Amino acid sequence: LLDPSLTAEEHEKLESSLNYADHCFSGHATMHAENLWPERLTNVAQILQLVNLWNLTFQKRGCKVLVAAGAHGMMQGMVLSFGGLQFTENHLQFQADPDVLHNSYSLRGIHYNKDLINLAVLQDAEGKPFLHVSVKPQEKPVKLYACEAGCMNEPVELTSELRGHTFPVMVTQPITPLLYFSTDLTHLQDLRHTMHVKAILAHEDHMAKQYPGLP
Repeated sequence: LLDPSLTAEEHEKLESSLNYADHCFSGHATMHAENLWPERLTNVAQILQLVNLWNLTFQKRGCKVLVAAGAHGMMQGMVLSFGGLQFTENHLQFQADPDVLHNSYSLRGIHYNKDLINLAVLQDAEGKPFLHVSVKPQEKPVKLYACEAGCMNEPVELTSELRGHTFPVMVTQPITPLLYFSTDLTHLQDLRHTMHVKAILAHEDHMAKQYPGLP
C-alpha cells in the first residue's frame, strides 16, 4: 500500500483486502506463542528472522492477501492473530481460548466492511471476564450485528455509541467461537441452527468444571 508505483486500481484492491481478509487468521491465537514474542532482539539478523517467522505464520494461516498488502496488512494480521479472530465467508469470529481469559486486553482498529471494530476482554468487579465492543464507522453507515457463543440470543445491532456494547463470555459444548460479527442478520440467526451445541455455560461454570479443585 505504500508503494508509489501502484496504480489507483491496484491501491484500491489492496486496501479493500484489509476490510475482509479472506480466512485470516486460522489456528490458535498468537498471544501466547512465545517464539513470536522474544524477550530480546540483539541484532538485525534476529529481527529479520522474527519478521520472516511472522510472515510464514500468516502465509500458512490464511493471511496471504494481508501479507500482499504490505505493512498495513501485516499489522492487521497481527491484530487478528493476537486475539484469535478469523474471517469466514459470511462473518468474523472471535475464537479465543476461554481458559486463558484471565488477562484484560484490547484490540483496536479491526477492519470489517470498511468499519473499524474495537474489541476488549475485560473483568468485572468479581473478576469474571466479559467482552466490550465498539464500532467506528468509516464511510456510509452499514448495519453490523454481533452475537455471543452459540448465537442462542438474538443478534445485537452494533452502533457507534461511545458506551459501546457488552457481551457475556459463554462457553459451548463443543467449543465454538466466543463472538460473531456479520453484516448479514439472517446469517447470524441461521448460524445457531448449524452449530449443534449440547450445552452452553457461563464462563465461571465452565472453569469450575475444568478445574474442580479450585475454590
